[in-house]
Amino acid sequence: MDKLKVSIERYAFGVCSYIGQKIGLSAHRVRLYFIYASFATLGSPILIYLILAFWLNLKKYLRKSRNPIWDI
Repeated sequence: MDKLKVSIERYAFGVCSYIGQKIGLSAHRVRLYFIYASFATLGSPILIYLILAFWLNLKKYLRKSRNPIWDI
């Protein structure tokens, strides 16, 4: 059960932990802000979350495909 929890947090909440690291907040606080904002604005932060998740995955993919020969 702990493996499932860790994998869900890593993949589903990667955006929140990334934003938390950049801002200097805990991922838990960022998740709460997303939840509160979703209730207050009828779900529009969910779209922002999905866009950020796509952007982070794209960024990770581009880093993997980069050729290390050209890195200086």
